[in-house]
Amino acid sequence: MRVGFLTTTRARPEDAALRGTLFLEDGTRFDGAGFGAAVRRVGEVVFTTGMVGYPESLTDPSYRGQILTFTYPLLGNYGVPPAGAHDGYGLPALESGEVQVRGVLVRGTTRPNHWASARSLEEWLLEEGVPGIRGIDTRRLTQHLRTDGVIRGVIDVRTADRGPASDDELRDSLRRAPAYAEESYMAEVAPKRPTVLGRPRDPLVAVLDCGVKASILRALLDRHLSVLRLPYDHEVPERWEGRRVRGLLVGNGPGDPAGLRPTIEELARPRTRELPTLGICLGHQLLALARGGTTFKLKYGHRGQNKTIRFADGRALIMSENHGYAVTADSLRESGLDLWATNPDDGTVEGFRDSRHRLLALQGHPEGHPGPQEAGFVFDRLAEAVKRRA
Repeated sequence: MRVGFLTTTRARPEDAALRGTLFLEDGTRFDGAGFGAAVRRVGEVVFTTGMVGYPESLTDPSYRGQILTFTYPLLGNYGVPPAGAHDGYGLPALESGEVQVRGVLVRGTTRPNHWASARSLEEWLLEEGVPGIRGIDTRRLTQHLRTDGVIRGVIDVRTADRGPASDDELRDSLRRAPAYAEESYMAEVAPKRPTVLGRPRDPLVAVLDCGVKASILRALLDRHLSVLRLPYDHEVPERWEGRRVRGLLVGNGPGDPAGLRPTIEELARPRTRELPTLGICLGHQLLALARGGTTFKLKYGHRGQNKTIRFADGRALIMSENHGYAVTADSLRESGLDLWATNPDDGTVEGFRDSRHRLLALQGHPEGHPGPQEAGFVFDRLAEAVKRRA
């Protein structure tokens, strides 16, 4: 059955095989059709307003520990690339090598019809062991999250013969699971040992990897910089295998930035502070903390591809964003950092820099995968500063 362009879920024969329930910590329940893996997972329930780029969103390590709601009503029309697909740099074709979310919530799905598709969204989630629910009122769920804030939930996908899980059973699953901020995600998203990417003749930039997206690394490599990819708690060396480290990038990742004390302490070291530095998303927050600033948790975060930021000189642009924490504006006053950009919707800090322009930080994603790339000039600025230092 079709209503406009949306394929309704009740006409799909495969829906008879699985049932799905989302149960929130406040007792709110949503029932629908399950897809993907028949498992139960607990996570923080969040939403994204992005209209495209679901494979990139689902593989973004910043979503680790979260159950992701898509406000766009129909997913799956262009499928998913083949398993193990990589680019010319040896990086995953998507943002990481696996689905990072703990569950997927969507109004409806459709079968893919695209030349690059190797499998459907449903097949992909099943292969990755990730549960999904379609056919729930994602508009009502999003309004609930906007009104009351993000909240922990349990997604339960089961075969139809099992019968529905009771509220008490699902509530008990939530009770036994740790809170989002109490979990440690670095063992799951950060590399275990340093690696080098790129050409030996290109200037070397260290990346403190807290779960960085592949497209951020790709943006550096595209600008003829080579990358020293370091675990999040690794010291930034002065030299590596005979090559001088000439710059630093701190990228995105999951969790509460205040919990990453080793990274904050490393970024506060005088020698590390001398490097031309770019912070993105979580890296933006960590750099603020390293300079004496503070962060706080947003009510429901900024997740989507149409987020406006306004610079101090009056210019504005659109960015892709995915974050649940923000820098406290007042905390920058004594930090020696200059407020560079803000969000006109809620006044939160979107960017800062130091007076020497050696440090530059943006809350949004200038690499824009998925999303616009209007802010890609910050990578150019880092590359210019690194090459001047060379």
